[in-house]
Amino acid sequence: MPNNDWNALSQRPLSERHKNPLLLVLPFLMLMLMLFSSVTQAAAPQPAANADADKQKASYAALADILQDDKSRAELIAHLRDAAKPQSGEQQQPAAEPKTEQVSLVDGLVDTSQRYASQVMQRVEQLKETIDSGPKRVFNPERFFHALTYFLITVAVTFALFHLIRFLVSPLYKRLGRWGHHARLKEAHWYQLPASILSAFAIDIAILLLTVAAGNLFTQYVNGGSALIARQQALFLSAFAVIEFFKAVLRLIFAPNFDYLRPFPLRDKTASYWNTRLAWVSGLIGYALMVAVPIVATQINYPAAAVVNFVVMLALTLYASWLILHNRKSIHQEFNLLAERSMAFFSVILRTLGHIWHILAVSYFIVLFFLSQFDFAGSLTFMMGATLKSLVIIALGALISGLLSRWILKRITLPDDINRRYPMLQKRINSYIPGGLKILRVLVVLSVTLSLLDAWQIFNLHQWLTTEAGQQVVGGVTHILFILFFAIVSWTLLASIIEHRLALELSNGTRPSARERTLLTLFRNVLAIVICTITIMIMLSQIGLNIAPLLAGAGALGLAISFGAQTLVKDVITGVFIQFENGMNTGEYVTVMGISGTVERMTIRSIGLRDIYGVYHIVPYSSITTLSNYEREFGVYRASYRVGRDEDIDQVNAVLAEAVEALKQDESVKGSLLGEPIYQGVVELGDQSFSVRVLIRTKALEQWNVQYALDRLVKIHFQKAGISMPKQAMRVFTEEPPKAVGDGFEKP
Repeated sequence: MPNNDWNALSQRPLSERHKNPLLLVLPFLMLMLMLFSSVTQAAAPQPAANADADKQKASYAALADILQDDKSRAELIAHLRDAAKPQSGEQQQPAAEPKTEQVSLVDGLVDTSQRYASQVMQRVEQLKETIDSGPKRVFNPERFFHALTYFLITVAVTFALFHLIRFLVSPLYKRLGRWGHHARLKEAHWYQLPASILSAFAIDIAILLLTVAAGNLFTQYVNGGSALIARQQALFLSAFAVIEFFKAVLRLIFAPNFDYLRPFPLRDKTASYWNTRLAWVSGLIGYALMVAVPIVATQINYPAAAVVNFVVMLALTLYASWLILHNRKSIHQEFNLLAERSMAFFSVILRTLGHIWHILAVSYFIVLFFLSQFDFAGSLTFMMGATLKSLVIIALGALISGLLSRWILKRITLPDDINRRYPMLQKRINSYIPGGLKILRVLVVLSVTLSLLDAWQIFNLHQWLTTEAGQQVVGGVTHILFILFFAIVSWTLLASIIEHRLALELSNGTRPSARERTLLTLFRNVLAIVICTITIMIMLSQIGLNIAPLLAGAGALGLAISFGAQTLVKDVITGVFIQFENGMNTGEYVTVMGISGTVERMTIRSIGLRDIYGVYHIVPYSSITTLSNYEREFGVYRASYRVGRDEDIDQVNAVLAEAVEALKQDESVKGSLLGEPIYQGVVELGDQSFSVRVLIRTKALEQWNVQYALDRLVKIHFQKAGISMPKQAMRVFTEEPPKAVGDGFEKP
C-alpha cells in the first residue's frame, strides 16, 4: 500500500475506519514490515533506510488509531480469531508428541563427565582472568570490620551456648555409657545397647536444634539493623547446623569419650584419632565453603572468592589425601581384624573395603574439590547430604543383611512327633529358608547399590521406578519371588503328605503296602518334575520371554523323541503296566533277566536291583520279558533227599516224617509254616539211590530259613536211624601181565 493511503486511512473518522477491507490484513502487513525491516536494516543503504523509517512511523500511527477505538479493536480481534480457526474440509492435525530419547546409565555418566570437564576448564580460565585482572570492587574496611564484630559475637555466643548445654547434659551421657557397659557384659536385654547408642545420638541432635534456635533468636535482635550482617549471621548458623550434625554422626560412629557406646569394635586410640581429624577437616571445609567464601564474595568480589575457594579447597584436599594414604595400612589391618570377627558374608565385604577404602576416600575429596569450584555452599550441602544418605543406607543395609545372615545360620528343630510323622520336613525347611534368605540378602545389596547411586545423583531411582522399564523389572522380580514361594510351599506340603503316608504306622502296627509305597514314591518324583517345569515356564513368562515357541518346541521335541527314542517310550509304557498289574514294588525280592535281588529303586523308566553280592543292577522296563516275584502271598520249599538204594523205603518215609514234625516244634521257624506238609514219597530211582520228597508251604521269603532248619533235622534223624546217604562207588578190574619165558611170553 502506498504511503499516502496509510495517511488517508489514519485521517478518517474512527467510526469509518473499520469499514475499510484493508483492515483485515493490516496486522499481517505490519508484522511482515517489522520482520523485513529488522532483517534488512544492516544491509540496506542509508537513504532507503530513512524512507522505510518514515513509512514505519506512518504505519505505526495508523495502527495506533485503529487500536484506540474500542469498536475497531473488537472487530480486529474477532477477525483474528476467525482467521485462526481451521477452514472447512481441513483436518486439524494433532501435535506431534516430542520424541523422548532414553539415555542409558553409561551415556549419562559420559555426558556428565564431559560437562564437568568443560566446567573445570572454564573455571580454570576464570581463575586465570581473575588473577590477571585483580579486584573489581573497592574494599571498605569500615564496613568489613563492623560486620566482622557482629559476626564474631554470634560465633562466640553460639559455641558458648552449645558447649554449655553439652556440659549440663554430660551426666546423661555417662548414664547411657553405663547402660552400654552393662549391655556389653550381657547383663541386660539385647536391645539396650542399640537403644543407648541411638539415645546418645538423639540427645546430640536435640542440643544442636536448641542451639540453632537460640542462635536465630539472638541474631534477630543483634544484627546492627544491617541486612549484610544478618545474612552473614545466617550463613554461619546454617554452616554450624550442617557441620555439627556431621560431627554428631562422627560421635555416633566413633564415640571417643564413651567406648561402650561405640557400635564398632574400634580401639580407643583409633576412634579418637579419626574422630578428631575428620571433625577438624569437615569444620574447615564447611566454614570455608559456606561462610568464608560467601563473605569474601560479598565484601570484595566474586572472582576473589573463587580464588580463596580454590586455594583453601586445594590445600584441604591435599591434606586429606595425605592423611588417608598415611593411614592406609593401619586401616587395612583394622578391616582385616574386623573381618575375622564377622560372619562370612560381611567378612568378604570388609576385606574388599580394606583393599580399596583409600581409593574411595581420596576420590571423595577430589569430587568435593571439583564440585566446590562450581558452587561454593551448594557443593558442601550436596556432599554432606549425599554422605549422610549413604551412611543411613549402608547402616540399614548392614542391619538387614546382618539379621538375614544370622537367620541363615540358624537351624529350625521340629518336635520329635512331627519328625516322626514327616521325616523330611525339617531337612526341607532348613534348606529352603536359608536359600530364600540368601536371595533376599542379594536383593538388599542391589537395593543398597541403587540407593547409593541415587543419593549421589548418578542414577535417578525414583524416576526409574516410575518408568515402564522400572515397573516391569520390579513387578517381574516380585512375581518371580511369589511364584518361587508358592512353588516351594506347594512342593513341601505335597511331599510332606506323601512322606507322612509312607512313614505312617497304623494302630494295628502295619505299614503301607509295598505297592502303595512304590506308587507314592513314583508320584512324588512326577510331582517334582511337574512343579519344576511349570515354575520355570511361569518365571520365563514373567521375565518377558514368549514361552509359546518353547511350548511348541517342546511338542516338536516330544514328537521327535517318540520316533527317535522308541525304546524310551517303551520303557515308560511297560513300567506303567507293570505298576498297574502290581508286578513288583520297592523292597521286594525278584528275578529279572536272570538277575535276582532286592528292588531298591523304581523310576518311570527302570528299576534298580541289589543282588546278594551287593552289586547294583539297573534294568530298563522294556527289557523285562519275565518277572519272578518271591513275595506274593506265600513260598514253597520243595525238599528232596537221596538215600541209598538198599534202604527201606517205609523206614525212610517214617524218619522223614519225624524230622518234619520236629521242624514244626522248632521255635525259630514254626511261625513261618503255613498249612500241612505234603509227602510225595519216592520221586526218583537211580542206579545207586532213590529220592523222597516233601513240600512245605511257608510265608513269602521264609522258604530258605525253613530249608536250613529242615536239612539239619533230616541229617540228624537219618544218622540216628542208620540210614545212609548214597555214596559214589567205582569198581576197577585189572589183569596180570604175562610172564616172560625164554624169548617169548607165557600165556595166562
